Amino acid sequence: MSPEIPEALRVAVRLIEMLEDLGVAYHLGGSIASSVHGIPRMTQDVDLVAHVTPEAATALARIASGEFYVDAEVARAAARERTSFNLIHRDSGMKIDIFVRGSEPFDLEEFRRHRRERVQVQPPYDLFVKTPEDTLLRKLQWYRLGGEVSDRQWADVLGVIRTQADRLDRPYLQQWSQELGVADLLERALSL
Repeated sequence: MSPEIPEALRVAVRLIEMLEDLGVAYHLGGSIASSVHGIPRMTQDVDLVAHVTPEAATALARIASGEFYVDAEVARAAARERTSFNLIHRDSGMKIDIFVRGSEPFDLEEFRRHRRERVQVQPPYDLFVKTPEDTLLRKLQWYRLGGEVSDRQWADVLGVIRTQADRLDRPYLQQWSQELGVADLLERALSL
């Protein structure tokens, strides 16, 4: 992991420690995951996917409230509805978005496949991160949902492809890109 996003990682590690204390499964996604697997870039927020129940959301809001601003009712509602909520680190202003794990087949598969990666914060810490393939597929989904205009999302996709190259599981990417409706985008990205 690049040392270029240490503040975001330090804040993420603090919240992840709380999730782990509560027994809540999670993984890093978004720009930090694409930085782990591709080309690092600066980010002002952190995306986590977590298997948060309403009870866990209540407990997280209680233990995090000293260091983070979090609306407990919004967190509980997001857990019930399987949407998202955020926490804002009081000292740094860093925002962490927690996307409650969905129940669709791909949601479950990417969660099953996540793996621990060592990130270089002080001290180094092992965190669950989406695989390169799942990071690519989600980035392609976000790119499509955003009207295919986000240079940042597209650059993240290309960065993961170029960095991971032959290590990518191409059959897995082909299968899920078809099911997720982004096969054309994947083909375009792989051809560049």
